[in-house]
Amino acid sequence: DRGRKEMNGGSLSVVVPSCAMKIDSNPPDYQADGVRYRIYDENPQDHIQQRVKLHYEKQHTLQTVTFVQEMHRKWLGFSHASMTVMECLELLSGFLDESDPDVDEPNLLHAYQTAERLRVAYPDKPWMHLAGLLHDLGKVLSMWGEEQFAVTGDTYPVGCAPSETIVYGLKSFENCPDIKDDRYNSEYGIYTPNCGVEKLMMAWGHDEYMYQVLVNHGSTLPEEALYAIRFHSFYPYHSHDAYRHLSNTKDEEMLPAIRMLNQCDLYSKSDGELNMDALKPYYQSLIDQYCPGKIAW
Repeated sequence: DRGRKEMNGGSLSVVVPSCAMKIDSNPPDYQADGVRYRIYDENPQDHIQQRVKLHYEKQHTLQTVTFVQEMHRKWLGFSHASMTVMECLELLSGFLDESDPDVDEPNLLHAYQTAERLRVAYPDKPWMHLAGLLHDLGKVLSMWGEEQFAVTGDTYPVGCAPSETIVYGLKSFENCPDIKDDRYNSEYGIYTPNCGVEKLMMAWGHDEYMYQVLVNHGSTLPEEALYAIRFHSFYPYHSHDAYRHLSNTKDEEMLPAIRMLNQCDLYSKSDGELNMDALKPYYQSLIDQYCPGKIAW
């Protein structure tokens, strides 16, 4: 019944399966509904796997402290467009994420799949339903010419030694200039013990951009939703317990919110087609409440 549409008294409803409800400290095994996710196989005959590998080779080589600082200057002036959430969603109707080994489908559908999983699993948290719809909107950077190694994919902090849990491991960083810079290649690098995840300079991508866009707009989404959007791609931290020497008490309190979004983000990828037009009124009502009007991007 995945993604099944039903008529009920003339009204259209969308049936989606509930995501895993258990949120705990154990890293997930990336399997749900009999489907395995996040398999990174260096199979030269698989064009998706080769595409993903090339993406991360560029990301792990070119994302340096200097590069991330340049991206902040380039994008956080919020002068690239003025449009509503729904207008931004439509821009992503044909966008494909080159870093994703699981699916090869437009991001617009994935936004609604994630939101609907959250809606079923957490009916009392409408703000998280909206977070699911918004979480990947920062990928609009690619529609304005930014290369995907600086938009999509897992994130991690620059300015300190990379974790071995990062996709493709430490070997994939061997050509990164920061690895040879003593300021940035130690366990703590430019950071201090338990400084907090919010103090880390993350590899630039859609997570940080969307978070900053929402804060700049004055969104009234709860802090848990904003935090989850900001760090949902930080897999080494929320799924492998890496970088815990840099996290603090607040991060521990916020971790369940990241996992709540992440589980429904990851495991909704095979949920199938949805009638997005039928869903729009509900999500528009949430947009009107938490981030109305034109947004500066």
